Amino acid sequence: MYPVKAAAVHQQNQPKEKERFIAESVAAETGVLPFASDSSVGIPDYLRDVYHWAYLSSLGRAVFDHPLVVHAILWGNMHRLTRAMVTEVKPGQSVLQPACVYGNFSLVLAKAIGTVGRLVVTDIAPLQVTNARRKLGHLSHVTVQLSDAARPPGGPYDVVACFFLLHEVPEDYKHRIVDALLSVVTPGGKVVFIDYHQPWPLHPLKPLMSLVFNTLEPFAGALWQREINSYGFLTKHFSWHKETFFGGLYQKVVAQPRAEDGCCSAHGRQIADSAYSSMGDSGYWS
Repeated sequence: MYPVKAAAVHQQNQPKEKERFIAESVAAETGVLPFASDSSVGIPDYLRDVYHWAYLSSLGRAVFDHPLVVHAILWGNMHRLTRAMVTEVKPGQSVLQPACVYGNFSLVLAKAIGTVGRLVVTDIAPLQVTNARRKLGHLSHVTVQLSDAARPPGGPYDVVACFFLLHEVPEDYKHRIVDALLSVVTPGGKVVFIDYHQPWPLHPLKPLMSLVFNTLEPFAGALWQREINSYGFLTKHFSWHKETFFGGLYQKVVAQPRAEDGCCSAHGRQIADSAYSSMGDSGYWS
């Protein structure tokens, strides 16, 4: 829809000021402005340095954005993992998907909540926003907008559907994203994380996945060493349930607010904001 701007933003070594200008232009033309401050819609260095080939390249989008390709990357588990997410939503709910997903994941999620529901899909990469709007633009109950997952727009939401995002971000960013997503869920809602997990010791794919992580996905190995509920400051205010799939290689983790804590939405943001502001530049809602 915006090929000139979308292509321009992905040129290597482009000044960050121009990146932000293009990102804001895309957001403005789609009719949805980013919730976060102007600086937050710039493409992070880690994304440009590590994942340009996958998410900031038109060639990468053309290669990977096919259901069969995604199914193969996940060793035949895409449908199973998508169903695992869909079982956590109900028709009529408001759902936040904090990162675009190649394939038809968002279409399935949108169908599950129905036209009386509301799906908000966000991404920090303008190319991904444009691509998602191309696939979802015909659905009136779906909004796609430019936003940082660590600064989610709007809310509160009944469900936050975080599908294979955490393994692609650095450790400090994992903390920020987990806290941010926990802070925008309703008191009776849930945050659902589906991502990689430490496989069984004798899993036949473990050596190959280790090689993939070491060469292509340097932030993913942390999820083999840490539980998702060990990230962030708000996790103690939630109850957690984990389920694993395919010999432990994948996990679904569901976080639900503890009724007695009342820590969600604005109150949750205040708690996290206070914690991160004490860390100086690491604060992310200031």
